Amino acid sequence: MDLSEEGMKMENKYFVGIDTSAYTTSLAVIDGDNNIVLNLRKTLKVKEGQRGLRQQEAVFQHINNLPHLIEEMTANIDINGIVTVSCSNKPRNVEGSYMPVFIVGRNQAFILSKILGANFKEYSHQEGHIGAGIMGSSLKCSERFFCLHISGGTTELLLVSNKGNRIYVEIIGGTLDISLGQLIDRIGVKLGFRFPCGQDLDRISQTGRPLNLKVPIKISKGTWFNLSGLENYFSSLIESKNYDLEDIVSTLFSAVTNLIFKVINNAYMEYGLKEILITGGVSANNFIRSHLNENLVDKGIKPYFAQKKMSTDNGVGIAFLGKEGYIVGD
Repeated sequence: MDLSEEGMKMENKYFVGIDTSAYTTSLAVIDGDNNIVLNLRKTLKVKEGQRGLRQQEAVFQHINNLPHLIEEMTANIDINGIVTVSCSNKPRNVEGSYMPVFIVGRNQAFILSKILGANFKEYSHQEGHIGAGIMGSSLKCSERFFCLHISGGTTELLLVSNKGNRIYVEIIGGTLDISLGQLIDRIGVKLGFRFPCGQDLDRISQTGRPLNLKVPIKISKGTWFNLSGLENYFSSLIESKNYDLEDIVSTLFSAVTNLIFKVINNAYMEYGLKEILITGGVSANNFIRSHLNENLVDKGIKPYFAQKKMSTDNGVGIAFLGKEGYIVGD
């Protein structure tokens, strides 16, 4: 078969990815050329004043959301062209990693694949974030690189090996207590914003200026760190009522950026790798993204940021991994 025939074969094939994370129901469809055909998402509802959802509440919302997303998919594509249905089945690809929310998406994806006679693939939620960052970037050809996964539930520095379209992940750093997403949301709720607070705080930080304060940053063993001290510190700043809200938020993001930069630089000094993928919901933050990019480039480190719409939870990365596995005969 020549290349033109192969291209025609892939043109009408679809690859579905389903992800049911802690706060978003996602379904995506890509084609054989990595074009995003559909990127459907429904954010789970959190009551005002709360700092999150219990798993049973999230499971119930996913069960209600997925049929609507599947209905929208069937109205927009020829489902006979679906050759692979992939899903996230756990938070991370390590033993003991489990959250009930992912079972909802996994079971729906399995049923859908059987009805359609399509391949069924399973990946971790974290692998989906990595896939979304690799898709469309030169990292696809890199054998080893760092990945900083910063989100509401995860803050980890990873060493990623990319061999034969297979991703191997080793955790080499990260938070020892709360995640960056939790830190930002807890400060946001304390300031009176509705959970999740990331977008609101990102917006108001643009009008603030970092305060000239000595913010405590605790890094241990080079790439591991604690964030609960920052939560206590900024909670005290808010309670003091001595500073403008915008300046407090800008100072928070400045401290977070400095912390991340130091950790990445420490990993660079130890491993010598110059490429890093930065993904997860927190990486969509404009302040963190722009300042971190500038600092890393100055150090000779090449950062890759997932597109903003691909940084937050989505099914695109899962669909991409399923497609890559299908092509190589996984």
